[in-house]
Parts: sequence; C-alpha cells; structure tokens
Amino acid sequence: MPLHEWFFVTFDDRVVRMRVEPPDREPWDAEFTWASVVRVCFVAEDLYASDEIYVFTTQRPESYSIPTEAHGGADLWSEILRRKLFDAELAIEAAPTEGRLLTIPPPHRLFRTDQK
Repeated sequence: MPLHEWFFVTFDDRVVRMRVEPPDREPWDAEFTWASVVRVCFVAEDLYASDEIYVFTTQRPESYSIPTEAHGGADLWSEILRRKLFDAELAIEAAPTEGRLLTIPPPHRLFRTDQK
C-alpha cells in the first residue's frame, strides 16, 4: 500500500496535524504547533524510499518523522521552506544526496547560552 494512502499531513496557520493509518497496525494521530518548532532536518533518500522531514519541537524530546511522499508531505515541505524553517538553498543541495542528514539550525546554534 503506497505511503500516500495511509499517512496524511495537514496544516493551517497554527498547527501541523498527522493522521497515520498503517496497514496491519494501529492508527495514530499527532500534531504540533508551528511556534514550537526548534529544528528541521531533511534526509534525501534514493528512488525506493521516501525523503524524510524530521521536525523537532518544544512539545516533546523526539522528533516528528514525516515522509515527503505522505499525502500532504510535499505541501508541508513547501510550507517549511516558505516559513524559512529550513534554508531553501540547502534544500536544493540536499536533493541529490542519498542518506545525508541536513539540519537547520545547525546543532551548535540550537543550544546557544547567550539567548534568553
């Protein structure tokens, strides 16, 4: 069963929502607010796997892993770029790299001690 038939992503101005109904497993829902996003990572995969967006938030310690091939996944990626949560030039650089994890902000910027 193709990913876009069981992994659904929607968003509005405030919230990103996921509804996941994997074959032979329990369905689940999750959401996070745009305001809670602290880091976005992207992994470009080969032709046989979906690219992945990893969204880190203040809402939980784990990231949200969202495949770009999910229903609404490409729209979410476009919105992340539009909101400048990931650098558009870095996204272009990432496209042909299989398995390379790219992160915005870089890890050293996330934990600056001079921020209030």
